[in-house]
Amino acid sequence: MLRYDYVPMTARGPLRLPEGKRVALILTFNLETWDLTKDTDRPYYAGGPAILPDVLPGDTPDFPNFTWREYGQRVGIWRLYDLFDEMGVKASCTTNAVTFERRGAMTDACLERGWELLAHNYEQGELLTNFAKDPAKERDVILRTIETYERHVGRRPLGWLSSSLRGTLNTASILAEQGFLFYCDIMNDDQPYRLDTAAGPLVSVPYSNEINDFTLLTRRGLSTDAFRDVLIEELSVLHAEGAKSARLMNVGLHPHVSGRAYRIRALREFLEFAKGLDGVWWPTREELARWYLENSAGHMPG
Repeated sequence: MLRYDYVPMTARGPLRLPEGKRVALILTFNLETWDLTKDTDRPYYAGGPAILPDVLPGDTPDFPNFTWREYGQRVGIWRLYDLFDEMGVKASCTTNAVTFERRGAMTDACLERGWELLAHNYEQGELLTNFAKDPAKERDVILRTIETYERHVGRRPLGWLSSSLRGTLNTASILAEQGFLFYCDIMNDDQPYRLDTAAGPLVSVPYSNEINDFTLLTRRGLSTDAFRDVLIEELSVLHAEGAKSARLMNVGLHPHVSGRAYRIRALREFLEFAKGLDGVWWPTREELARWYLENSAGHMPG
């Protein structure tokens, strides 16, 4: 089981990042892969809102929604890679295990750059919550994901983000049991902190469903300028607060959303702003988790 204490920000000791940095900024590319059909007549949830609202049964091809997402694999991700190369910025990528098998150029490009790659379920639409009452099947999904990751990367994964962040009460314990270092599904904080499980501790390195292109662009329909402004405003406030105690900002990015030609400017201008701001640290999640374990004494009471 997963357990963490409720500790309000006002009850914590100050968190000091390396070299006095105020904000740890992580930008996440989600390298996701969906099935075109499933052997079920139930609606198929492919992890994220559909571009057309009438979701079809799993055994019926949904070409508008499938190919809308596939645009990110064929075009959008390469636009994002080019931008980050140009800006000299690294992303922290998450990947479904089947991406290695079906869309391997995406994961190869991440690894060739020396960027971080996290495990992100086996297939995007196979949510762990489907197995909330069957821990053995959930463990099987996680073990299949680990095996595929290790075969393609050459080492076991240390970080996990569940598809659609739909973990169960058993997920964190299974991950700790398998030697994971950090877990990203718990999105309740602007700082990393310790999670306790029956199999040992993990570091929570929160992802974000709020500072996320799905939420801001697809669900809320923000313009390119408004998306940029939200990112800049979030970082500006966290940077000011970080003078007292450091903060973490994650930006969740999906290639079929942020990788569109008319949206890429928002990320370019946000990255220009962030690079011009003193006190921003650009760690991988693994770097942040290891740093937290070694340097967080006195941060949380108890």
